[in-house]
Amino acid sequence: MPGSLDGKVALVTGATRGAGRGTAVALGEAGATVYCTGRTTREHRSDYDRPETIEETAELVDGAGGRGIAVAVDHLQPDRVRALVERIDEEQGRLDVLVNDVWGGEKLAEWNTPIWEHDLDGGLRMLRLAIDTHLITSHFALPLLIRRPGGLLVEMTDGTLEYNAGNYRLSTFYDLAKTAVLRLAFAQGHELAPHGCTAVALTPGWMRSEMMLEIYGVTEDTWREAKVGSPHFVAISETPRFVGRAVAALASDPDVQRRNGGSFSSGGLAREYGFTDLDGSQPDCWRYLVEVQDPGLPPDPEGYR
Repeated sequence: MPGSLDGKVALVTGATRGAGRGTAVALGEAGATVYCTGRTTREHRSDYDRPETIEETAELVDGAGGRGIAVAVDHLQPDRVRALVERIDEEQGRLDVLVNDVWGGEKLAEWNTPIWEHDLDGGLRMLRLAIDTHLITSHFALPLLIRRPGGLLVEMTDGTLEYNAGNYRLSTFYDLAKTAVLRLAFAQGHELAPHGCTAVALTPGWMRSEMMLEIYGVTEDTWREAKVGSPHFVAISETPRFVGRAVAALASDPDVQRRNGGSFSSGGLAREYGFTDLDGSQPDCWRYLVEVQDPGLPPDPEGYR
C-alpha cells in the first residue's frame, strides 16, 4: 500500500519494539508521518531494560518511506501525554491514526499462577500499564483525532473478543488486562461514531517480537530452526510487521467505519485486505489455535499460512 497514507499523521504509542515498532514501520511503508513514543532512548533505558530504542524505530519508519519522529513519553504521566499531543497539533495540525499499543507487562506476568499467589504489586502494575496508559492517551489525543471525519483509533491487545470470552488467558491479571482493552475499543467506538471516526481492537497472532526470538534462541533469519519451546511457534508465528500492515490496511480503508467497535486479528484482516507478512505468507494464528494447538494436535501449518 505505498502512498496510501501520504499526508496522514499517526501516533503509535509503545513503539519501541514488538507490535508498536512493526505498526510504526508499516504505517511508514504507506507514507504516513508517524510519532513513535516509548520510554527507552539512546540516552536512557526504561525499567523494562531492553536495548531497542524509539530512535531506531523512527529511523526504520524513514527507511520504509514515511517520516518517523521519536518522542520519549511515559504514558502514565498525563502532563507528558498532554505535551505530546500539543506538539503534534502545533507541528501537524491533525491526527489521523492513534494506535494505543503500550503494554510492557511481560516481565510482570506470572503465567498459570492463581490470583492469591501472583505478586500483587506486579499484577496491579500490569493493569496500569495495559489500561491506564490507553485511557490517558485517548483522553488527550482523541480531541485532535475527531477534528476530521475518518480518524482511526486502534486498541492493540492479545486475543479476539470471541477467543478471550471462552478461554482463560494465563492469569487473572493478564486475562483482565487484555479483555479490558477489547472493551475499550467497543466503548470508544460509541463515542467516536458521531464524529465520523472509528475505534477497533486488534490482535497479532503468535508474534516473533525481539523478546520472543531471544526466548527461542533464534533470530528473524533462523526462526524456522527453533528447537526449544512450543513447536507451534515454527508453524504459525508472524513478524510484528504483519499486524502493522493490518493497521495500515484499516487506515487506508475509506469504509473502515463499518468496523467500528469490532475486534479483529492480523490473520483475519489479511484474508480480507490481501496484505501479507514479510515472507509473503498470511499466518492465521487464532483459527490455528482453536483448530490445531488447543485441541493438542501435532503442529501443521497447512491451510493456516
